[in-house]
Amino acid sequence: MLLFLILHIYFVSFLDKPEKTAPQLSERAWEQRAKWDIPTDAMDYPVSSTYQNTLVKMGVKIHHKSRWFNGVTCEMDEETAAKVADLKFVTDVEMTREDASIQKSAISIQKSVFRSQYSAVDEEPESWTDKQLALYNLTALHEAGFEGQGILMAICDGGFYDADKISCFRQKELELGHYDFTDDKDGFYGKTGTHGTECLSTISGIAKGYYGAATQAQYVLMRSEEDATESPKEMDNLVVALETADSLGVNIFSVSLGYAMFDNPEWTLDKSQLDGKSTRASLAATIAARKGMLVCAAAGNEGNKDWHTICVPADADSILAVGAVGLDSIIGSFSSFGPSADGRTKPEVCAAGVKAAVIKPSEEIITGQGTSFATPLIAGMAACLWSALPKENAMQIRERIIRSADRFNNPDTDQYGYGIPDAWKAYKDDVATINDVIGFADDEQPRKVLRGDQILIIRHGHIYNLAGQLVK
Repeated sequence: MLLFLILHIYFVSFLDKPEKTAPQLSERAWEQRAKWDIPTDAMDYPVSSTYQNTLVKMGVKIHHKSRWFNGVTCEMDEETAAKVADLKFVTDVEMTREDASIQKSAISIQKSVFRSQYSAVDEEPESWTDKQLALYNLTALHEAGFEGQGILMAICDGGFYDADKISCFRQKELELGHYDFTDDKDGFYGKTGTHGTECLSTISGIAKGYYGAATQAQYVLMRSEEDATESPKEMDNLVVALETADSLGVNIFSVSLGYAMFDNPEWTLDKSQLDGKSTRASLAATIAARKGMLVCAAAGNEGNKDWHTICVPADADSILAVGAVGLDSIIGSFSSFGPSADGRTKPEVCAAGVKAAVIKPSEEIITGQGTSFATPLIAGMAACLWSALPKENAMQIRERIIRSADRFNNPDTDQYGYGIPDAWKAYKDDVATINDVIGFADDEQPRKVLRGDQILIIRHGHIYNLAGQLVK
């Protein structure tokens, strides 16, 4: 008699990292840690190989390992999971995806690749894309020669169908690699959806009548969204994507994915969990910010739906959650509402996401609706700004973008946030004279002080530098 085991996906948390193996960071990552005085810590140590080998010997299949959360995403049956939970070095075993046969019987509530609507451009594409960049005055930075040179970006999404074949991605030869953190078998550039390709086009596309936001940046492509189902496992895929980006020395991480509702209703988040601290994905985005990365995340397209609010990881602290406006600067009705559950302004900024110009894999220029397209436009702006100000760190670039926005002095806590940023204003801003600060606002508004030529932040009686490190 044959017995068929039902295999589920779990996240297994470990007690410690007894081996304390040297951090596995690229040369670029080490250089940037040194440049911005970001020390390594226990989070940078790899997950124990001894612990992993013990699980493998028990018949566990490991999918991912997370050094920041000291655990592994793995596949096993419920009986084995119970045995794993009894191991002395295991602190928690959490199911994050059910067996495939169970998944297929479920009704998918929402896919985290934010669904977009498309149409043909209704005027000359050249005029349309000029307006798209001019909306947040990015053209001025381009004309000054700043188009993302020296900046490494990661675009994390659900599918990059034919992105390796599109001739109008002039800078595709600058792609430094691609990474697939999903279980899909169609190949990275296979039939995995076009959403990532379209988001990438807003950054790197160059064609007649089209110009991307940061065509001179280098980039890596990452896939974390799985097509078949919606489960918390995809949030852990995103965690590993962020960790990988950190190890590569990525400067800007753009993600047009979001999580709130799942195929299994028992896993659907409560809105009180949108506090930046309740999910590993949002915590990972904040950790990435602390380690020198600027994370840009789509606010979501739920504004006119029952969910209504932002999704994970847009609720993370110290990132840029991005809403969608039209070329008339009016918010899209679909753009998800803030604030975060703990009262922080969300989204922070907005960009063109109502009839945004994108390039399809067919190389046709069309317009699309969604915060998905506004997000890489902001990421591209950040790349141009950072190339103009290479001595500044991620939090300083973030702060410049927020301060330049048209609602900075009177933020809208629902949909606009601080509003639409101005790239040229952000470039010219004299941050050394700022006395009010936006970054790292957890429970109260922090205060900025100037010591010599160093900007410090006072919060809760402690002093931090702009990398978020405790000074005193």
